[in-house]
Amino acid sequence: MNNAQNKAEVIRNSKSGKPLTMLTAYDYPTARLLDEAGVDMILVGDSVGMTMLGFPDTTHVTLAHMIHHVEAVARGIKRAFLISDLPINTYRTVEEALASSRFLVQAGAEAVKLEGGCEQEEKIAAITQAGIPVVAHIGLLPQKVLEEGGYKIKGKTDAEVQKLIKDIEAVARAGACCCVIECTIPQIARKLTNHSTIPTIGIGSGQGTCDGCVAVISDIIGACPWSLPGFMHPKADVASIISNCAREWIAEIHAWNQEQS
Repeated sequence: MNNAQNKAEVIRNSKSGKPLTMLTAYDYPTARLLDEAGVDMILVGDSVGMTMLGFPDTTHVTLAHMIHHVEAVARGIKRAFLISDLPINTYRTVEEALASSRFLVQAGAEAVKLEGGCEQEEKIAAITQAGIPVVAHIGLLPQKVLEEGGYKIKGKTDAEVQKLIKDIEAVARAGACCCVIECTIPQIARKLTNHSTIPTIGIGSGQGTCDGCVAVISDIIGACPWSLPGFMHPKADVASIISNCAREWIAEIHAWNQEQS
């Protein structure tokens, strides 16, 4: 068992322990700071498309984008478990999923994350059997935003709930070390967590409903106020700090000209 598999096993076995923490990072300094702060898992999410690249959603992110950012993040991490999203259209078949996962591992990722439940069971099993840990992702799937016509809360109907239960069973059976549950009605997220044999990681699914939590770093520091989700409460206002610093610097430079005239 390699180091990445050991870390994955620690995550898998932590279901009854203290809540798991996962934050996104897309660059070296952020990754280093989060790693030194003690976060359990660092995710190079395809949210990089919106937070760093200016795209309207994650459907524009490519494998090349992800490799570039994984390489940068990997240089800043010494202890956290480094996970990379598999971007859209890079895991349409088992063979493609394996090839894409290997590229991300070569870039420095220790695990990959992919969206979907039952329909991804074969791919999760194949990637895991190849020695690459997998994090699953069910509930709201951002890569389906165009297909579904927006971001829609999951778990509203009995059919959706039954599908989610089957999804969590399938990804656990396939060997995923944990599963993200995104934007699912809180009582349903709690039901899935209680039903699951692997840890669940919530985002937008209510406080304390899952075995851990994941957040986008720019959301918790208030770096992108124009795209802040309604369920997020920033811990800082980095956007204002940056703007104010830039204005002060501009004023200082302009003052030079006045002093010289």
